[in-house]
Amino acid sequence: MPFTATSKAGTTLFAPDLQAESRDAKTAIAPLDRVKILFQASNPEFQKYSGSWTGMFRAARVIQKESGFRGLLQGHSATLLRVFPYAAIKFVAYDQLHNLLMPTRERETSLRRFVAGAGAGATSVLFTYPLELVRVRLAYQTRETTTDPSSSSSKPFRPSLRRAIQTIYREGDGLRALSTSPPPARLTTAQAAPQSFLFTHFPVLKFYRGFIVTLIGIIPYAGTSFLVYGSLRSLVYDRPPGAPKVKRSAPVDLSLGALAGLISQTVSYPFEIVRRRMQVGGLVRPGGWVGWRETVVDIWKTRGFRGFYVGLSIGYVKVVPMTAISYMVWEWSKGVLGV
Repeated sequence: MPFTATSKAGTTLFAPDLQAESRDAKTAIAPLDRVKILFQASNPEFQKYSGSWTGMFRAARVIQKESGFRGLLQGHSATLLRVFPYAAIKFVAYDQLHNLLMPTRERETSLRRFVAGAGAGATSVLFTYPLELVRVRLAYQTRETTTDPSSSSSKPFRPSLRRAIQTIYREGDGLRALSTSPPPARLTTAQAAPQSFLFTHFPVLKFYRGFIVTLIGIIPYAGTSFLVYGSLRSLVYDRPPGAPKVKRSAPVDLSLGALAGLISQTVSYPFEIVRRRMQVGGLVRPGGWVGWRETVVDIWKTRGFRGFYVGLSIGYVKVVPMTAISYMVWEWSKGVLGV
């Protein structure tokens, strides 16, 4: 399977990568990822489980009991569609920006590493964000509510990828929603707004709800990640002239990547909470945007400072090993290619 990388001359190369391993790792943590999204987006059915380690297991049991094991993988199809282009674009963009900003080792600085990482993260998010939004909406969906206002019954519901895309595209255009789900807690009082000018003339923008906050958040996340990894890598492997070279080691690369993932996740996590709430904003205000200011205020009023770190422990379980593996695969691929 192809992997894109950049040579020292700046050309794009193709070589085998470890896409299968990345796919398997994403699948292994998919149940935890779904629970995390339900917590982050304040799904009212699962808010009572958030805030503790045992809560995520209790929430997972509820999902498994009502929807079976497939319910724990809800939204995973969009994850698999997104993970490959996201990783490829991010690392290729970083190599290009690294060569542009730091053509020689003497020009490497912490600021330039941060800028290159932030630029790479922003580029990958720009091209893959619609799949991210679809993934979140699939994971958030728990029940199909009846259209009969006199009935309060609902049943577990698993929307398909196609149906989720159609629902998002048609939000606020006067057509009956293809599927429904309870809006996030506390925002249920928001009044339906008329279809915005942008949504009317550019319906594709419905797939970019929360994009600005995501873009702002990816700068400290990707920038810090590449900064920490690059700095630690230079500290471990770079030696002054005449000193014995340190042989590259997969366990060392994994450790450096894990630390980079831990720090970057902690720094940027509040932005992730805000964007999750905005990504399900179409359930609250189908015809317009749910602003970041009202989202931040609502989180603060509801749960205070801790509200911006709901699900962080699950985030560590997901991001730390995934970041470690990503950096190790990146280094391995460059070593195979000699770039």
